[in-house]
Amino acid sequence: MKEEMIKDIIQITAAIIGSAGFGIVFNIHAGKLWAATLGGLVSWVSYLLLAHLGLNEYLCGFFAAALTTAYAEIMARVTRSPAIMYVVVGTVPLIPGAGLYRSMFALLRQDMITARHQGTYALLFAASMAAGIVLTTLVERTAFSIKSLHS
Repeated sequence: MKEEMIKDIIQITAAIIGSAGFGIVFNIHAGKLWAATLGGLVSWVSYLLLAHLGLNEYLCGFFAAALTTAYAEIMARVTRSPAIMYVVVGTVPLIPGAGLYRSMFALLRQDMITARHQGTYALLFAASMAAGIVLTTLVERTAFSIKSLHS
């Protein structure tokens, strides 16, 4: 249990650093950088919690991306900034980089079975993330436009 907790803390720290790094690369200014980096924390902590609850990786990716997008939409309203800035930086920890790397490495070794398996995993995980982002954005924008009609 203790080793698993240490592993989670290391992963969360890496998620924060990775998100902050992308925020710096995208030239997000200091005040908004912290909010965007917090989105990376939201995404990875929610992914880990859902994984510990026993959800499969694709559902974890879907719900983590959805929660991160909800956070991004809220922060966009609070800071009067585009939500995409928060979505991109926040979902960085979820990107299936290991699956993409393993797929390309297997292709270089001409191991087509592993390449197909890893490539399929990466594509399905990215699709689950995209579905979470799109669905959450659609719900939020629809709710906001309905609210605007009634005011």
